[in-house]
Amino acid sequence: MYMKNIIIMLAVIAFASCAEQKKSNNTQPETSTGKEEVTTSKKVLFVLTSHSELGNTGKETGFWVEEFATPYYILKDKGFDITLASPKGGQPPIDPKSELPDFQTPSTKGFNSDQPTQKLLANTIKLDNVSEANYDAVFYPGGHGPLWDLAEDKKSIDLIEKFYKNGKPIAAVCHAPAVFKNTKNAQGDPLVSGKKVTGFTNTEEAAVELTNVVPFLVEDMLKKNNGIYSKAEDWSPYAVEDGLIITGQNPASAELVAELLANQLK
Repeated sequence: MYMKNIIIMLAVIAFASCAEQKKSNNTQPETSTGKEEVTTSKKVLFVLTSHSELGNTGKETGFWVEEFATPYYILKDKGFDITLASPKGGQPPIDPKSELPDFQTPSTKGFNSDQPTQKLLANTIKLDNVSEANYDAVFYPGGHGPLWDLAEDKKSIDLIEKFYKNGKPIAAVCHAPAVFKNTKNAQGDPLVSGKKVTGFTNTEEAAVELTNVVPFLVEDMLKKNNGIYSKAEDWSPYAVEDGLIITGQNPASAELVAELLANQLK
C-alpha cells in the first residue's frame, strides 16, 4: 500500500512538471524564422549639388540651406537613416544668399550650431559610389546649383530611373525638380509625363532676377516634359505628390515635401 502511494505521488509530480514545461514553451514569442526579429530604419539618400558658379555672373551658388536642413531634421527626427551624397563628394557648395539673416529659419539656425551634421555635410560620398539598392528613397534639395550639374548628371539620371522602376519615392524641392529634365520611364517618355508636379515658378525666378542667367526655367522644363504643372502664389508653401514623385515649389515648401516623403515610407 505504501509503495503504491509513492508511485501515485511520483506520477502526479511528473505530470505537473510536464504541464508547466508546456505552458512555458507556449508563452515564448514565435517568429517566422524562429529567430529574434531585428527591425531596421528606412534609408533615405540626399543628393546635393556640387556646382558653385552662378552662370557667368561671377557670383556663387550651390544648394539652399533651408531646403536641406528642414527635410534633414524632419526625417532624422522620425528615425530615418540619412546618407548625404553629391557628384564630386566632399563639401557641397552652400548658396551664400541662403545664409543671410532674412532667410534663417528654426532648421537653419539649428544647422548652424550642429557640428556633427556640418561634419557629415563636409564629407558627402561621391555619387558614382552610390547604389540605389541600398536606399528606400531619394531626396534632392534645391538651390540654383542643380540646374547646371544634377540636371545633366548621368549617374543621377540613372539613380532616379532605378528608384522609380523599383517602386521607391523620389522627392525634390524648389529648383531641384530640374533633376527630371532628362529622366525617362520604361516607355522612353519623360518621367514626369502625365504626372502632377511643381517647382520654382517663372515669376519667382524673375523676382530674383535670374531668368536670363539660369540654363533653363524649371516651370518651362516640367511643362515641356508633359508634366501636369501647378503652383500656388509666389513664395507660398506648396507641394504635389503623384505616385512616387513628390515635388515642392520653393524653399517654404521643403517641410511639406519632407512630410509627404515620410508618409510614403511608413
